Amino acid sequence: MDHSTGASLVIIVGCSALAPVFSELLRALKIPSVLFELLLGIMVGPAVFDLASNTPTIQSLATLGLSFLFFLAGYEIEPRKIAGKPLVLGSMSWLLSLVLAFSLAFVLALTGAVLSTLLVGLCLTTTAIGTLLPMVKDRNLVDAPFGTFLLAAGSVGEFGPVILVTVLLGGNSPRTQLLLLLVFLGISALVVGLARRGQPPSFVEALARNLHTSAQLPIRVVVLLIVVMVALAVSLRVDLLLGAFAAGLVVKTAISSEQSSELEPKMEAIAFGFFIPIFFITSGMAFDLHALAGPAALKVPLYLALLLIARGLPALLIYRNVLDSSGRLALAMVQATGLPLIVVITTIGLETNAMRPSTAAALVAAGMASVLIFPMVGFSILDRGSRRAKVTGVTGAEKPPPTDS
Repeated sequence: MDHSTGASLVIIVGCSALAPVFSELLRALKIPSVLFELLLGIMVGPAVFDLASNTPTIQSLATLGLSFLFFLAGYEIEPRKIAGKPLVLGSMSWLLSLVLAFSLAFVLALTGAVLSTLLVGLCLTTTAIGTLLPMVKDRNLVDAPFGTFLLAAGSVGEFGPVILVTVLLGGNSPRTQLLLLLVFLGISALVVGLARRGQPPSFVEALARNLHTSAQLPIRVVVLLIVVMVALAVSLRVDLLLGAFAAGLVVKTAISSEQSSELEPKMEAIAFGFFIPIFFITSGMAFDLHALAGPAALKVPLYLALLLIARGLPALLIYRNVLDSSGRLALAMVQATGLPLIVVITTIGLETNAMRPSTAAALVAAGMASVLIFPMVGFSILDRGSRRAKVTGVTGAEKPPPTDS
């Protein structure tokens, strides 16, 4: 490790330790630590103090962090729980978002405000379910009806854009890229099928014996699976995020609830304790603050509003028969939260000269603002609705939301 990498890593890890401290100091505002990670990254990056740099080694660690983020997003998805109405409604909501987002992006392209309808439209269709999951878990909403609908909508809002990024923005023609994607999905389905067949008792015993020893065999197996699935995705020229997401689904399918209660805290400790903060801090370091100077800064509230329209409006329409007004409004706000995929898509846009630096900076800034504003407002609306329901005796859903079709 060279001196530059070592010094930068010390600063980045220091920022990762400071971020939750700031979040705790301002806990009354319920600001997620991820926002402080981004802000601290901007401060130590070249845009402000230039204390740390994105060396190849640090960039590799950031890629692992992004992989862990999407692995946990896939891991938290329980197909049986979101199957049926939640998944159908989540898909309908995202398809409506797709129409709205590309219509809005097309208007922007006609006016000359953006260069690419495709890239901006894709940014507006995302939901940062990986970023939202810790907030959902902290509020014990995972098993609640609202949480089920949010997980389904968020999964489609993250999985759908990744699919489109892979097919439309890959290095090959869309037809070839689609074929490679189908090959990857077929292999992933095969692995999931094998995982469902259960594990040999001797293998289960070996994992259990080595879970609390220095061997940490189950954790090493999980990390190996993530790396293998990501490597497979990259080799097939499929987005690595899809590989990490698929690895999460495989692990969730393969292990029992008892194994999950033992493994999950360890996996989250590795992911949220080290790798994921590095991704967000380096994303902040790469943020082009100077590109927002002047009139470009006005694009930030514009894109923030477009995120809310594209992802929020469908929730108000699609969920009207299963959630009350507070639940729909809360879901509209929360599912409009986007950031990781916005960073990925804007990076592709800059590398291909299909997006102006000012547009990329404004979209990322809008994504950062969405992480700060939308969940805070959405969960506050949900809390107020729950308090009213306790007083009036009305539940948060007008009809019990079935989870099976």
